[in-house]
Amino acid sequence: MSVLANIAELVQKGKAQEVADLVTQALDEGIGPQQILDEGLLKGMGELGVRFKNNEVFVPEVLIAARALNMGTETMKAKLVDMDVKSVGKVVLATVAGDLHDIGKNLVKLMLEGAGFEVIDLGTDVPAAKIVDAVNEHKPEVLALSALLTTTMAAQGDVIKALEDAGVRGNVKVIIGGAPITEAFAKEIGADGYSEDASGAAEVAKTLI
Repeated sequence: MSVLANIAELVQKGKAQEVADLVTQALDEGIGPQQILDEGLLKGMGELGVRFKNNEVFVPEVLIAARALNMGTETMKAKLVDMDVKSVGKVVLATVAGDLHDIGKNLVKLMLEGAGFEVIDLGTDVPAAKIVDAVNEHKPEVLALSALLTTTMAAQGDVIKALEDAGVRGNVKVIIGGAPITEAFAKEIGADGYSEDASGAAEVAKTLI
């Protein structure tokens, strides 16, 4: 069994330390972080997600697997720092006001860091004014906004308007995403980019800078 297939299997079993050790091994073997993420960590979590939908596993197993996934990604992050991967740009990331979902946002953060971006994560339920302050303070090339609810997606537009009102809209590219978000909605609110999933977000960010 390949190291990546092994990682996928151990994520599903929730074997956090073994996942971390194999992630280190994979990086040492010269496997890229994106590939480790896609074909190892996320593949394992995706397969478990299917089994969860089919009632073959339950919430405790999913939570233990998520912990193993997180340990794998943290190990990878530490190794990337050790390898002195140069930052390709800076991204401010937030889930918009009224929305407490962070799994999608955390995956986007992971993908961006794996692609070499420095990420300033503001967390969830972040008011537009705080996002504008972060753009002024950190001067990122990209602002990434997540919304997982139809009731909170309008807040992405509010952030873009707040950036315009503050006179800093031209200084930053805005990308948006989340379950209810479409490309048409992104165009409608004046966003610069849209991705339907976490792995695509890093690619969109790269094209914008």
